[in-house]
Amino acid sequence: MSSALERRKARAAWVFLAPALLLLTVFFVLPVGAGLLLSLTDFDVYAIASPGAMRFVGLANYAHLLRDATFWHAVGNTLQFVLIGGPLSLAVSLGAAMLVNAKLVRMRGIFRTIYFAPVVTTLVSVAIVWKYLYHPRYGLINWLLHLVGVGPVDWLGDPHWAMPAIILLAVWKNFGYNMLIFVAGLQMIPRELYEAAAIDGAGSGRRFRHITMPGLAPTFLFVSVTTMIGYFQIFAEPYVMTQGGPLGATRSVVLLMYEEGFRWWRMGMASAVAVLLLLITLAGTLVQLRWARRDP
Repeated sequence: MSSALERRKARAAWVFLAPALLLLTVFFVLPVGAGLLLSLTDFDVYAIASPGAMRFVGLANYAHLLRDATFWHAVGNTLQFVLIGGPLSLAVSLGAAMLVNAKLVRMRGIFRTIYFAPVVTTLVSVAIVWKYLYHPRYGLINWLLHLVGVGPVDWLGDPHWAMPAIILLAVWKNFGYNMLIFVAGLQMIPRELYEAAAIDGAGSGRRFRHITMPGLAPTFLFVSVTTMIGYFQIFAEPYVMTQGGPLGATRSVVLLMYEEGFRWWRMGMASAVAVLLLLITLAGTLVQLRWARRDP
């Protein structure tokens, strides 16, 4: 009787899981598999009209990319964006979360809405607005710098400033989402811990270090991993604002993949770039998970 009940439960579970598994298979597993197979060919614009012209080239696309300075430059730009923009975004998100979660702050709901507004704003429109803010002659940012005696900066035309400018835009655009997650994590920490620490004479710094940070550890792991994955996929910001310039200073791996696939119509090469980006992102995720599970 129990075995028959277990089988019915198993069948019911598969019935409920089937729609989600079907969607994952159609929109994730199959595309990833097709991309992997495509990366082993020289599929290009000619093969679109005549699939028989496509040839199997094995790992030649990967060998070409690993020897290509442009690819490694794009990897370096992307890592710069991730390693600088990611921690900066987490710091701004946590600071904003602690601000709107403080009991002394009035109208906290309004502040949460204001801080979250950039997240739901169209990225392309935001990038265009910031492009004008960065204008070397008429931009608001250079006007403010002029007021304090600093000369104009060619934010998007100088290879040394282009990536920091895009990082600043990305942090402003995305910190509101992580802020809400941090607010939820802060509200899960028992207030009694802070009260007991205050009675024992612990200052705000010690309370933050010994109560807030350990209490937010699972939240930090989730936010850091999702932020890293999102930042590895940077595309719209450099595409709209700089087209990967100047001198390739803002060309990301995804932008390089777009250029290979839709500018030069080398779909096999673009698929190889996508697979390598997947491996890099997976390696970064595993490093973060290993770091989070280390012994204290």
